[in-house]
Amino acid sequence: MASKSNSTFSVLGSDLSITGDIVASADLHIDGSVEGDIACSSLVQGETSTVKGAIKAETARLAGTVEGSITARELVILKSAKITGDVFYDALTIEQGAQVEGRFAHRDAKPKAAASAAAKPELTVAG
Repeated sequence: MASKSNSTFSVLGSDLSITGDIVASADLHIDGSVEGDIACSSLVQGETSTVKGAIKAETARLAGTVEGSITARELVILKSAKITGDVFYDALTIEQGAQVEGRFAHRDAKPKAAASAAAKPELTVAG
């Protein structure tokens, strides 16, 4: 009997090529190629894997090729990764040798900036 817990995961083998979006409530391990957006709880991408589309995950560990934006709470980019696209993160680790072409932005940057602009200044200068 299958239980709905965070211990379940799905594996897309290196022989698979998928065209279309993937939405998984479980953890996902991809070794094949995906042309479409991916949304999952936790993503592990193998070195031979390619993804052409946006990635949204709570945690992601990327080692292959990604062409698209990445949004993750905890993101690890390994040295074998080649990423083309913008990266939005809360916590970020990049191994030396990883290739990233795109912009990095902390996910909290926009809400804090908007909130501080609307709030009264906390610092006043006596003149």
